[in-house]
Amino acid sequence: MSDFKLHSRYSPAGDQPKAIRALTRGFNSGEKYQTLLGATGTGKTFTMAHVIRNLERPTLIMSHNKTLAAQLYSEFKLYFPENAVGYFVSYYDYYQPEAYVPSRDLFIEKDASINQDIDRLRLAATTRLLEREDVIVIASISCIYGIGSPEAYRRMYALARVDDEMSRDALLERLVELQYVRSDAGLRRGAFRARGDVVEVHPAYEEIALRIEFFGEVIDRISLIDPLTGRRLESLEETTIYPANHFVTPPERMDGVLKNIESELERRLAELRGKGKLAEAQRLEARTRYDIELLADMGFCPGVENYARHLSGRKPGERPACLLDYFSDDFLCIVDESHQSIPQIRAMYHGDRSRKQTLVDYGFRLPSAMDNRPLTFGEWESMIDKTLFVSATPADYEIEKSNGKVVEQIIRPTGLVDPKTEVSPAGGQVQDAIRRIAAQVKKGERTLVTTLTKRLAEDLSGYLEKEDIKCSYLHSEVDTIERVKILNDLRGGTYNVVVGVNLLREGLDLPEVSLVLILDADREGFLRSATSLIQTIGRCARNVNAKVVLYADVMTDSIRHAIKETERRRSIQIEHNREHGITPRTIEKEIGKGLDYEIAAWQRRVETPVAAEPEADYVTAERKEQLKEEMNEAAEKLNFEKAAALRDRIKALEANPHVP
Repeated sequence: MSDFKLHSRYSPAGDQPKAIRALTRGFNSGEKYQTLLGATGTGKTFTMAHVIRNLERPTLIMSHNKTLAAQLYSEFKLYFPENAVGYFVSYYDYYQPEAYVPSRDLFIEKDASINQDIDRLRLAATTRLLEREDVIVIASISCIYGIGSPEAYRRMYALARVDDEMSRDALLERLVELQYVRSDAGLRRGAFRARGDVVEVHPAYEEIALRIEFFGEVIDRISLIDPLTGRRLESLEETTIYPANHFVTPPERMDGVLKNIESELERRLAELRGKGKLAEAQRLEARTRYDIELLADMGFCPGVENYARHLSGRKPGERPACLLDYFSDDFLCIVDESHQSIPQIRAMYHGDRSRKQTLVDYGFRLPSAMDNRPLTFGEWESMIDKTLFVSATPADYEIEKSNGKVVEQIIRPTGLVDPKTEVSPAGGQVQDAIRRIAAQVKKGERTLVTTLTKRLAEDLSGYLEKEDIKCSYLHSEVDTIERVKILNDLRGGTYNVVVGVNLLREGLDLPEVSLVLILDADREGFLRSATSLIQTIGRCARNVNAKVVLYADVMTDSIRHAIKETERRRSIQIEHNREHGITPRTIEKEIGKGLDYEIAAWQRRVETPVAAEPEADYVTAERKEQLKEEMNEAAEKLNFEKAAALRDRIKALEANPHVP
């Protein structure tokens, strides 16, 4: 069992104690599936944290979008500061998958922009799972997509201990096998450099670097260092360096891998030529043989994931390894906002297969590329054991899996009740929304506006800015870390209003928001279903002055159901407050603990002031250039004393034989 230590200045209240007891008792008595129906603002995350603490199991929390995942990550970091909390979401800021459009004979190359901070967090999450049991990983649904085998990843590492016999060249060769690249010009994440008997490596999953010093064929010293200045931060007795990429293959297996790829290629070429598909055969042969050469020489190639089945030694059709494989068998899976997450898990496999089938049919990929895929829904179900579905609006699947037993959490610890809802005519909705927002600004309170399209969100945001209302829009094209920053800025008052589409529904914790405006509420569909409306109404359920306006000309069934359910919960909450003499109060929550702030803190951690530089064994060329820029800037501002000090520092560094 793992030792999870929960830190909080609050104790469970409202319906939380009852829910925590029921869920803990259920899992301990052998229940496999349970559902927590938690109204917005009742502290579902706090309940989840207590269940994790009570069960003491490694935990995977699955979320249907990156923004909510980032918020959960920040909250669990605060709840469990002594334990390992990881973040595993898609690392692409922009992603265009490889595709072919037969009707236009158009091949679309894979195009992607990788967020290096998120990539580091992904690798850190899997590394912690291999090293510890007290791990909580918050992941998006993309975690069911294939990554490298944990067995191969676990075997592929470099272990260095002080006083161990190891040559410098042996360490360098091992780092290359682990997908690290040599970069003598600058030390960046996933790279290493060597100078004499000193090797420095920046692990792909860390924000700080390592320095390993040799004395002949013996490791003399190991240190944690600042990758920018080279300043020694801490001495270590030993260190383990894991691969820079999830797709790694032990060198002794690579010959067999290449033979298998070659064999499949020959079979497929014969099949294509037998059908008279000569162009497809030529295309496939050229691309695959080029990839084989790169794999033989470098151990890696663009699109290496398409050969994942061969690299991992799996059989045709066998499911790929994914993040779930890195957990031990007795882990707890929490599906947050399950009414959204479960449909995403169902859909991922079919969408991916349709695209890849076309690539295989037209000779762009080998058939084995089909096995680089997400899990099917059945495969996902077979891999989870103890599972908690969490939602304010659980769907039929979750309720059926829980045998109809649903733990309700409706009473809030703060005594807050569900917001009042008002239906207003859709005609003139924009003008009415602007009037209400202006009144909110005067009161110093925040507003969320949800629209049906990205274009309307952007246009309305721009119009509000022209009216001197501080506003921003939020939708799927805004990158992950920027989304978190926008919501923190809304809470802090940088913005009075955020206009969004679908991202303003589930899970966002914004106590400062007291008004939610739902435009075009009578446009029945996914974004205006009963479930969506209940979730959107809940965005201001953490504020004592909460109010929701639905703009509609027709009372749809979804609107009726949403209002009826909201009123049901309000009546329960109001009666509880009356019986216990509770006066509702707005939730208080610290601002500025989001993912973007954490990344900024990591960056500040490795920035070193000039005064501390003499402690460094040497200073990088990049740092010297930075000092020169600071010197010139100080001179331009007529701060000649500082400029002179920087000039003398630069001269001293240039005279130092240890400076590269």
